[in-house]
Amino acid sequence: MAASETAPFGVSAASKGGGGVAGARAQHGQLAVAGRVHDALVFAAGAVAAVLVLLATASFLSPMPVTNLVAFRSLPVSVASTSAASAAIDADVGVRGGPGAAGRTFYDDSRVSYAVEVGRRGGITGWDARRAAWMRLRYPRGLNATAAGRERVVMVSGSQAPPCRGEGGDHLLLRFLKNKVDYCRLHGVELLYNNALLQPRMLAYWAKIPAVRAAMLAHPDAEWVWWVDADAVFTDMDFSLPLHKYKDHNLVVYGWNKEVYGERSWVGLNAGVFLIRNCQWSLDFMDAWARMGPASPEYARWGSVLHDTLRGKSDKESDDQSALVYLLSEHEEKWGTKTYLEKGYFFQGYWVEVVDRLDDIAARYEAAERRSPPAAHLRRRHAEREHARYAAARNAAAAATGAALPGPAGGGQSGWRRPFVTHFTGCQPCGGEPNKIYSKKSCADGMNRALNFADDQVLRNYGYRHKDPLSDEVRPLPFDYPAAR
Repeated sequence: MAASETAPFGVSAASKGGGGVAGARAQHGQLAVAGRVHDALVFAAGAVAAVLVLLATASFLSPMPVTNLVAFRSLPVSVASTSAASAAIDADVGVRGGPGAAGRTFYDDSRVSYAVEVGRRGGITGWDARRAAWMRLRYPRGLNATAAGRERVVMVSGSQAPPCRGEGGDHLLLRFLKNKVDYCRLHGVELLYNNALLQPRMLAYWAKIPAVRAAMLAHPDAEWVWWVDADAVFTDMDFSLPLHKYKDHNLVVYGWNKEVYGERSWVGLNAGVFLIRNCQWSLDFMDAWARMGPASPEYARWGSVLHDTLRGKSDKESDDQSALVYLLSEHEEKWGTKTYLEKGYFFQGYWVEVVDRLDDIAARYEAAERRSPPAAHLRRRHAEREHARYAAARNAAAAATGAALPGPAGGGQSGWRRPFVTHFTGCQPCGGEPNKIYSKKSCADGMNRALNFADDQVLRNYGYRHKDPLSDEVRPLPFDYPAAR
């Protein structure tokens, strides 16, 4: 996560000053936050247990009584016969996998470590060839695509294990997690939720780097690993990542080229959500990134370097976001050319700009669907498994409405399309106290509004929606909704 965001693995995180970056771009970068941010993205073990009771798709990756890693399968295997089970496993994990698999892979090399070891000589090399060799052994006929026929994506999110200090924080983080589970189920994405501190010295927002790196090794079949902060909400359940857009890049971050490369502003991007390709370039990049963090013996020196180099940075702490801006701007040829700064849609939208518009956005979408023809087919009730087809049809209809639903798919600072991701930077739902520039009520109402807005898109497949934007109560939908109200 970024420096001014809530801290996921809960020790402490510094929040920085915005340095006078004006307008919406500054808000979408990082907010000026003084002092240390503590445990803002904390997710209690009890909340994880509650999710596991509710979600039959969960599988445990640790035999410990309290799990630190929870994986949610997007396409659970459920078969009746042994032969059917074997076929399903072959399709899912490869025909030559398992304990008795022939051929050595990188997993059999004791020199390959899952851990981020700052200062260690070497590290993983030849990852692209090693990964390709593993794929050839396990998938000799080629890797099956996801249900959507796209490159495989693993989403990683997380928080620390201890309970939230803030009242209701555990419940809010449970709802944030439920939102990610819903999105991943609908889009064939596997979700890994981690609340273990994989590198003891890489605290708070730095803790995501070891988690993402370990996910790359644990999922060599995934082309992309997608980090999403715990306090980010998917507010457009229809939108899919435009992976084709990033075919020549290895890292995707929400930000602006001018602010990063021209002005070298520490708020020129936001590190709370990023997409990174599973390749050697990415492993090398994360090693370079980690060397600027608290596990490095040069951590204090890097704080001074960032303070002296980046515009608007008022403190001398090396945070993940400032370090990312520095790496891209200082080594543009090496790192910047393979990084895509996404500003074409809300890869992550600043919540203050989003939540007050959600009711109007919902009303416009309903109005578009009430037009009959041509929108009557969008109102048909259908199985949730058909979501992708209906999502494509709704997006096409939204684009065709013109003035009724202007703006880019995935939302943006102008227009009325649903925002893809709404990020509650500074609200600190688990720490108990939001950043001083927000009130508790504005954060609480904003989070509830965004979560209900997203949940209504999911509940519709089950015949319900929330009674009103801030209500926990739901009501049944009439046939031919929203034409019938």
